[in-house]
Amino acid sequence: MSPNGQRQTYRRSIPGLASLPRPVYGRTESLPNRALTYRHSHPWVQLSYAIAGVLEVQTAAGRFIAPPQRAVWVPAGLPHRVSSTPHTEMRSLYIDCAAVSWAPAACRVLQVSPLLRELIRSFSTLPVEYAEDGEAGRLVQVLLDQLRSAPAVDLMLPLPHDARLQQLCRSLQQRPERQATLAQWSARLGVSEKTLSRLFQRETGLTFRAWRQRLRLLGALTPLEQGERVTDVALACGYDSTSAFIAAFRQQFDCTPGEFFRGS
Repeated sequence: MSPNGQRQTYRRSIPGLASLPRPVYGRTESLPNRALTYRHSHPWVQLSYAIAGVLEVQTAAGRFIAPPQRAVWVPAGLPHRVSSTPHTEMRSLYIDCAAVSWAPAACRVLQVSPLLRELIRSFSTLPVEYAEDGEAGRLVQVLLDQLRSAPAVDLMLPLPHDARLQQLCRSLQQRPERQATLAQWSARLGVSEKTLSRLFQRETGLTFRAWRQRLRLLGALTPLEQGERVTDVALACGYDSTSAFIAAFRQQFDCTPGEFFRGS
């Protein structure tokens, strides 16, 4: 803890690899405090996966959130920054592009099945220079096959490029419970409500109301994963009642908060 009682944040180191020793390279980390990296990129694909805790990968396109049993796929060459909540148990895979030529060139969040979870766990026990023509090499091929078939999940908050929308979105990210309407924001930013609405739709693919709701619900994942009461999380996110929060959560994720984290 820092002197003012806040949990410390520290910069995670980034592996200084000139090249990968094998088509897939693994890294295991236990992160007791909130951690983040500088904005950077790799000449290979990165898969960031948390056994416990919540990971966030931020790119110019938006924020990609991965609670337990989800992972963020980061394409090669894409500038990004990774942050994590306290007590995160992280598994990172760095993958040679030639081994995943099928992969789309876009950042996304993947669902991690029980089989894929065990494959990642087993891979983390292998030596760095595993035998590619033996049992370890066959495990890696199955791991890559499972990554190829892993479904993408909608745990991404798109971020705008327009300076006016950026100001609005930064303010809401700092205080997601704010109840200011789009009309109030349009007056503050000096543009018409209709123009602001069109900008939001064009730059994020979401209405203002839908974007703010997704911001709140994605922000709720961290306190929920850490065991905070649903009622407390709902009020902190700006919802008037627990039932309204759960209804919005179900609409976004097709399940309740308890079901979302079951098995984590």
